[in-house]
Order: sequence, then C-alpha cells, then structure tokens
Amino acid sequence: MYISNADNIKNITLAGHSGSGKTSLAEALLYKANAIEKVGKVSEGNTTMDYDQEEIKRKVSINTSVATFEYDQKKINLIDTPGLFDFEGETIEGIHAGGTVIITVSAKSGVKEGTKKVYKKAIELNKSTMFAITKVDDENANFYNVLTELKTVFGSKVCPIIVPVIKNNVIDSYINLIEQKCYKYNNDGHATEVDMPIGDISDKMDYRLDGLTTAMSEAVAETDEILMEKFFEGEPFTQKELIDAIHVGMNDGVITPVVCVSAFTLDGIDMLLKEMSLLCPSPSERPIPVAKDKANNDVNVIYDEQAPMSALVFKTVADAFVGKMSYIKVKSGILKSNTEYYNSNQSRVEKIGKLYKMFGKKQIEVSEVFAGDICVATKIDAITSDTICEPIREIAFPLLKFPNPCYSKSVTTKQGDEAKVSSALQKIVEEDCTTICFKNKDTNQLILSGLGEQHLEVITAKIKNKFGVDIILGTPKVAYKETIRRKVKKEGKYKKQSGGHGQYGHVWVEFEPFLSDALVFEEKVFGGAVPKNYFPAVEKGIVESMKKGILAGCEVVNIKATLLDGSYHPVDSSEMAFKTAAAMAFKDAMRDGDPTILEPVATLNAIIPEGNTGDVLGELNKRRGRTLGMNPLEDGMTEIVAEVPEREMNDFALFMRQTTRGLGTFTLKHERYEQLPSNLVNIVISEVNS
Repeated sequence: MYISNADNIKNITLAGHSGSGKTSLAEALLYKANAIEKVGKVSEGNTTMDYDQEEIKRKVSINTSVATFEYDQKKINLIDTPGLFDFEGETIEGIHAGGTVIITVSAKSGVKEGTKKVYKKAIELNKSTMFAITKVDDENANFYNVLTELKTVFGSKVCPIIVPVIKNNVIDSYINLIEQKCYKYNNDGHATEVDMPIGDISDKMDYRLDGLTTAMSEAVAETDEILMEKFFEGEPFTQKELIDAIHVGMNDGVITPVVCVSAFTLDGIDMLLKEMSLLCPSPSERPIPVAKDKANNDVNVIYDEQAPMSALVFKTVADAFVGKMSYIKVKSGILKSNTEYYNSNQSRVEKIGKLYKMFGKKQIEVSEVFAGDICVATKIDAITSDTICEPIREIAFPLLKFPNPCYSKSVTTKQGDEAKVSSALQKIVEEDCTTICFKNKDTNQLILSGLGEQHLEVITAKIKNKFGVDIILGTPKVAYKETIRRKVKKEGKYKKQSGGHGQYGHVWVEFEPFLSDALVFEEKVFGGAVPKNYFPAVEKGIVESMKKGILAGCEVVNIKATLLDGSYHPVDSSEMAFKTAAAMAFKDAMRDGDPTILEPVATLNAIIPEGNTGDVLGELNKRRGRTLGMNPLEDGMTEIVAEVPEREMNDFALFMRQTTRGLGTFTLKHERYEQLPSNLVNIVISEVNS
C-alpha cells in the first residue's frame, strides 16, 4: 500500500437517493483504478461494497463500507453509503468520514429528496461537494434536464465540467470542459480523443459548448480577483488555472462540479477518477471541527503527522467472527498498532491491537495510520463518537449527531433465549446509533425503536444471521392507567375468627381524584380509633391495590386517600388485617367512584416541508391531535407542535416518510395522562385483556 501523508489522501464519500447508482459507481471506479479485476453487479450480489448477507438479499446498500486503493500516487478511501432513509445513520457516518461528498443523481429520475438531504448534510458538516449524474446510458436519461434541475435547486455554485454530446437522442461522446477535449468510448470503456463539436451539443439545442464553457469560467472567476479581472478582459483561462480554481472553490464551498458517468458502460469513469485526484481537497486542506480539552477550552487540531495523535471513532460494527470493529479517522499524529491511548469520552485507557485498511469486507493489516487516513481497529472498547488521543493532549471532538428513533416495535423471544437476545440487542444498539432498546416498566415489554419498518426488519435479520437467535416484532402496548372521577367514602372491614388468634381491621377511607402519579395519603383519625402504628399498613394496602384497577386491570393513578376513622381489636388486630381492610375499601371506591381509563398524551415536534403542512395537520386531526403552534424555519421547512394521544402514533413514522418523501422528521415526548374518550373505553378494555 502506498504510504502517504495528508496531502496525498482523498477521502471520498458516495451518497445520494436510493437507486441513484452509488454502489455501481463505486464498483466502476475500483475497476478503472485497477483495484479489482472484474466489475461486480448489485443484481448479482457480487459487488465489493455490498457484502452483507442482507444487502445481497435485498439488493440495496444497508451499511456504509470503505475501500482503500491507490490512484495517481494518491491514497483514496472510497466510502459507499446507503440511500434508503431507514439507514440514514450509516450515511451520516460516511459523510463524517469523508472530505468530499460525491452526490449521485440518476439521469433518469433527477433530483430527489435523498439528493437534497445528503447535500444539506454535507454542507452542514462543511464538506466539499460534487454531483455525479449517473445512468446516462439509459434510453430514458436526460443529462441536460437534470443539469438544469441541479442549477435550479442548488444555485449558481453548480458547475458542469464533464458533459455529454448528444446526437439523435444518443450520447455520442463526452467533453471535458477543463481540458477542452472530447472523448469517445468503445464497448470496453476505453476513451479515444476525437474532434471537439461545434456549436450545439444537445439535440434540443438548449446547451451550446460556448455557453457551458462560459458558465464554468464564471464560476471559476468568482474564486479569485485576478481571475475575475482576466474573465472580464475576455482572456481564456489556462487548464492549470481552471483546475486550481475549481479545487479552491470546492474547498471553500463555492463550487460544486458536475460530471456525468455510466457505471454500466464505464463511460466517463476514467475522467471522474482524474477529477477526484485533481479537484477534491485533501485532508490537509480541510478544517477539523474544534475539539475541547479537559477544561472545556477550544483546541484547534490540524492534520499533522508530527502532532500528538488524536482520532475519532466514526462507526462501529458488531461482527460475529472478528468481534467489534471500530472505524477510525485519524485527525492528527500517527495511530500505531499495539499501543495504548486514552479514550477521553470514557475516561479510560484504550489498548489498540491490530489495525486494518478495509477493502469492502477484506481486511489488510497495517502497523500505523497517518493523519487524515481511515482504518479499522478490532476488539477495542470505544464506541461511535469516542475520541482516542495521546494522554499528553487530552481532547474530545464533537459527537456525531444522529436522527432520533421514531418507529417502535415490541420484542418477544423463545423461552430461554432472553439472555442471548439481550446480548445481541446490546451489540446492535452499540453498532447502530439510530436504535434504542429498553424495557417499558408500565407494560413490561421489551421495546426496540429505529427509523422505520425496513430498519427494524434488517435488525431482526442481523440478530438471526450474526448471533443465531430469533426475535419476533409486534405492536407495542400502550401504558393505560385508571382513576376515579368523584369523591367517595368507603368502609373496609376485615374480620376473621378461626378458633384461636383472629384477624381484625376496620377503616373508613375517603378517596378523591388528585393529580399525582403516586398515592397521596393522609390521616385525620381522632381519638385513636385506628392506632398510629397501623397507618403505614393502611397506606401499603391501598398502594398495592392500585397496581391493578377494576376496568382493564391497569395501574391506578391520580388518587388521594384520607384515613378518617375505623376501629381495632387489642388482640386480633394486625398490620395484615388493616392492610386487607384498606384494600377492600379501595376496591369499593373504584367501583363507586366513577372509574375511567387514562391514556398517555405526548408532545409532537415535527419538522416538515412547508408544502406538506396541510397534509400533516389533517392527519393529526384524524389521530385526535391538538395543534399548539406552527413556526416557519429555514429552507422552506415548518415546525408543527402538537399534543397527540400515544395510542394513535404507532405508525406515524410511516405516514411521515410517505407524505414528506423522507424529508420530514419528528420527536415524541410523553407529557401527561388524559381521560380516554368514552367511545374507546370498551375497545381498550378488550385490547388490554386480549
């Protein structure tokens, strides 16, 4: 492997809408760089990047994968990410690790929601960007329509540099606008230089060569005052000036080049590789997020191999054979194998054993990794977002931010598999930062939450394939409660005589509605009718009885109990007797106190495209929601705040995904309990007791 410093490393992330050809493009790039001998196909399940059993089965990317190879004396870490929104966490990890994000856009379907989402995330994380218009060989492709759409959506920074020449609705050749050369490809994907076309280069005559060249020159002129003067004077830029200016423009975030490729025919792949080498910034040119030291002071870190070592764990994989694999991006210094470092997030020593470069699923052992590079360490305790550093400079980088899990299912297992499932779920949650797993104390169910239906299906399959245990997903139960709606005074009298020492407890208790999850207990006994030493037993009898109401057997809340009177026997009275008497009074109070069922209500915060506001508000009305307010946000988004019954929200994530086409997000936070509508009481009783 070619050893290089940060100047000669390119960390390239492929991201985009599902089906836009990321994995196929990765395969073509690896082939043209002579890193693989044969181009694999997603449809045949033999690509370098999609090697997971579920990826092969489903024919889509599920995990972010890395392939390191050499090209043009550069070390390139190619990072392939999923396009499905259910696996957004993987995409975020991949964008974090890259320096440049190449966003794939299908020449058939154009700009989609996933295109906008990854572009926004790339800009948010201060990454340079490039658009690769894929599938230009398809008979329904329209490169120039897509180019126009890119300019409309993303603005003037969109700058074409490789464009097709279209004759009779078929691509005839490709122009590299930087070189001002035209290339024709044969059936093997090999290019031959041909004469430059004159005038129009598309059938619709919407695009002319001189117009495209001028558009590129205008974008280049914006990067430097000297170039701006030269542009206004009508002097053409040299090839070196164009390369240097686009390189700087990408680094500064003011130019997003556009190239066109076909992974199937390999057209344009060699030119894309060349532009990746020439135009994409190296780690040494990219800023590192400011770290914090022990005193929470800012620390500026640069990609310098002479500096103390610091690195960020950007991804964790639970491998059934290798164990835990931690994907690491080295920020400064040199990460060495068989060396102890400090985990500043966990405040402990981290022993690094073996280090590997990844090529899909293939691991290539290395002894050291330089600043700006990416590697994998196995069997370390660090988790995603942890910073590993040398003790002489203890720092921590900002944590990766992931979307909140919003789709939940209950988990059941076969008898005896509980320990195995618990261990497997723990590893999955550690691997996937967009999942959580917890025991609902109210329903006693194990709950698994993720980003969508397909996400949880894949987790179920992973647990089966990796850890050999089956889990069954179901609909989570809603934690209903019961209470009374009016004040009642009830007597409880427990008297039992069995020939010897008997049992006697007698109480009068007033029960009334009171806003409190736990029982509020008071006593107003006069004259010692009930001795003080029996007060705790009375309270305990009521508390234990509140665990199960009389309507659906749910926990009882919002009750105040006041012990008013009673009687005792000097010999037969006992704590057990008074406890039983109190329970009897409570049951009578529940029957006569106008009992009802309470349902949990949550606060919804939804961020949605402005155009979907009406749809979402209408849906919330159907789900018995109450809108509290709406706030306009940037980028054409709107925040909706509402209160909604948790009963109605189990599949809301699926509605949001479909309605907003993946652009909407939301959080639900439990707020309080409210009375269940009377028309639902019998339905809920039936559901709870089923």
